[in-house]
Amino acid sequence: MEKVARHQYMDYKFEDHIGQPIPLSRLWLKRVIDIVLALIGMIILAIATIIFAPIIKLTSPGPVFYSQKRVGYMGRPITIRKFRSMRNDAEKKTGAVWAQKDDPRVTPIGKFMRKTRIDELPQFWNILVGDMSLVGPRPERPQLTEEFYEEWPEFPERLRTIPGLTGWAQINGGYDISPEEKCHLDNYYIDHWSIWFDIKIMLGTVEIIFTGNGAR
Repeated sequence: MEKVARHQYMDYKFEDHIGQPIPLSRLWLKRVIDIVLALIGMIILAIATIIFAPIIKLTSPGPVFYSQKRVGYMGRPITIRKFRSMRNDAEKKTGAVWAQKDDPRVTPIGKFMRKTRIDELPQFWNILVGDMSLVGPRPERPQLTEEFYEEWPEFPERLRTIPGLTGWAQINGGYDISPEEKCHLDNYYIDHWSIWFDIKIMLGTVEIIFTGNGAR
C-alpha cells in the first residue's frame, strides 16, 4: 500500500478522518494527460492574458490576477491563481464565503469570465507543476473546509485525490450547489474514478463552456 504524507495547513481536526487516497502510482496516465493539455492550456492562457488583462484593469481597480490559498491532495496547502472576477475588496467585510449565483461582488467582465470559465485559465500553471489535475474535486478554501467538516464529517473525503480544474460536481451543479451535494458528487467521482470518467467530465465541461452554463 502506498504511503501518503499528510500535511497540515491549519489546525485541522479532520486530518485523521481522510479515507484511503487514490495512490499516485495509479494516476500516472492521468498525469501525462495533464502535462500535455496543460502545456496547450498555457498557450491559451497567454492569449487570454493579452486580451483580458487590459479589460480587467480598465473596468475595475486592482490586480489582474488573484491568488488564493486552497486545500489540496491529502490536506496539502496549495495556492491557486485566477483572473480577478470580483471587486478588489470583495471579502474585506465578509471574509471567506461560499460563492453564489448572481454574486453582487462580481464585476461586469467577471460575469463573462466566470460564465465561460476564462477566470480559471491561470490554473493551468497549477496543473503543470502538479498541484492540480485537469479533473478532480475543486480545491476549497481552508476556512470553508473547516466549517463544512463540522456539519458534514465526510467533506474531507474529497481530499483523497488531486484537486481539479473541473470535476463531476462542476458539470452537475452551478454556483448555487450546496456544499453537501458537492461533497456527495466529488466522493462519487473518487469512488468510481477512471480515465474514461475523466474524459466524460472533460467533454461535459466543454459543453458547459459553449452553452454558457458556468459552474463553480
